[in-house]
This record gives sequence, structure tokens and C-alpha cells, in this order.
Amino acid sequence: MTKIAIIGYGNIGKAVEEAVKVSPDMELAGIYHHNDDLSQIKADVALLCTPTREVPGFAEKMLQLGISTVDSFDIHGQIYDLRQRLTPIAQANKAVSIIAAGWDPGSDSVVRTLLQAIAPGGITYTNFGPGRSMGHTVAAKAIKGVKNALSMTIPLGTGIHRRMVYVELEEGVDFKTVEKNLLQDDYFAHDETHVIPVPSVDTLNNVAHGVHLVRSGVSGTTHNQRFEFNMSINNPALTGQVMVACARAACRMKAKQQYGAFTLIEVTPIDLLAGETESNIRALV
Repeated sequence: MTKIAIIGYGNIGKAVEEAVKVSPDMELAGIYHHNDDLSQIKADVALLCTPTREVPGFAEKMLQLGISTVDSFDIHGQIYDLRQRLTPIAQANKAVSIIAAGWDPGSDSVVRTLLQAIAPGGITYTNFGPGRSMGHTVAAKAIKGVKNALSMTIPLGTGIHRRMVYVELEEGVDFKTVEKNLLQDDYFAHDETHVIPVPSVDTLNNVAHGVHLVRSGVSGTTHNQRFEFNMSINNPALTGQVMVACARAACRMKAKQQYGAFTLIEVTPIDLLAGETESNIRALV
């Protein structure tokens, strides 16, 4: 049985716990919070369910202990740099780190990779939502003066999105100052973003989300190949399930001495599944 430690216990941490409990090949080694003594963790894999910007530090600590890690780091433009940062640490300690292992980045990245392979020439549009973005919501909550927040992603088509950010302010805080600081944050600076003050965020809360991924491309010399991938999801539940699947893959990669940091598109898909590899191949090919 693979022993799983959960670090962080917000929406994703709770979803990971649920997924671990129903996995036939895993058991929960413990749930840890930010201020706990992490040096005492006894686990095969640590699932990092912390805010994205805290992932690198926690990943380094776990890898230095020889414990493999999985995270759902979601700042697309910084994923490659994180991979480069964690690779030598994982290799030096004979561990595996699977990074950006949510649904986007993560499982959607695998879909995009497959579609580009079968239609190499062309363009892919990834349209998120409508729904709550957990990463953007956490970033909004971190803005000084914000008591609570909800960031909703609204797809406008061709990969363009609008961010609707509802903020519940601390008493006496100037809204314009909060709005300015939020709009300058890297999570929001690249999209059309509207910041809306509300008396309570709790009445608006919704963890539904989704994606509509479209590729139009060329296979060989044949044009007009078109592919679509759609899903409507509970955001934390899917993120947690992807992370648990990647924990399984991390253990199998470590057993094969494939040490280092990897994105989900580098992971062999069959290693994500519970059960015997040969049986899964017979069932799925």
C-alpha cells in the first residue's frame, strides 16, 4: 500500500483525502498543516495541497527528505522553471516530483499533447469555465484588506477569458486600493478582470467549473481535422483525483529509478491506474 501524506487541508486537501480513502492501493499516512513539523512525516508520497505560491518551498522540503511529491501548481508560465528547480533536488534524493498535476495544467495538458500529435499543424483553443478558479480565488484572498473572495472564470471564446472577482472587504478598507493591487497581481494582469465588492462571498460560492478544448489542424497534408473535448466538473474533486493518480505514478517511476521532476505529459498514462498493468492494457487498448 502506498502511504500518502496530505499537506494543506483546504478544498483540495479534503478532496484528496476522499480520493485516497477509496483508492484500493493507498492509505492515508496523515494530514499536515503549514506550521506542523514536516520532518516527522513517514510517507511514500506527499500531496501538496497548499496555495500554488507555497508549493516550491514545501516540495523542496519533502524531496530533501527523500519523499516524492505531487502538486497542482497552476501558474502556467512558471511551470517549466519549477521543473528545472526541483529536478536536481529530486534526483539527488532519489525521489520523484510530479508538478502541475491538476486538470489544467494537468489532464488537459495531456489532451492538448495528444491532439497536437495527431494533427501537428493547427491551433488549439482552451476555454475555461464558466466556474470558480481555485488558484485565482486564493490569489484574490491573499490581497491585503480582502476578508474573503471568489474568482469566477467566464469564457469569451478562442482561449480568451473574463475574470469576475467578488471581494468581501475587511472593515474600513479602501476598495480602490484593493482593486488596484488585485489587478496588478500576475494571476489577473493578463485577462479582462472586474472586481466587485459584495457584503458576503459565502452566498455566491460555487466549486463547479469546466473546459471546452478545441483543435483545428492538419493530419499529414489533410486539412479540416477538428477535435473537441468538453467537461463539466467539481473543481476540487477532479484536482484531487488527478493528484492521487499521479501519486501512484510517482511510486512506480521511483521503483524504476526514474528520479526527477516531471509534468503530467511526461508520465506514462498506464502508471496512473490502479491494478495490474497487463490487465489494464488488455482492457483499454
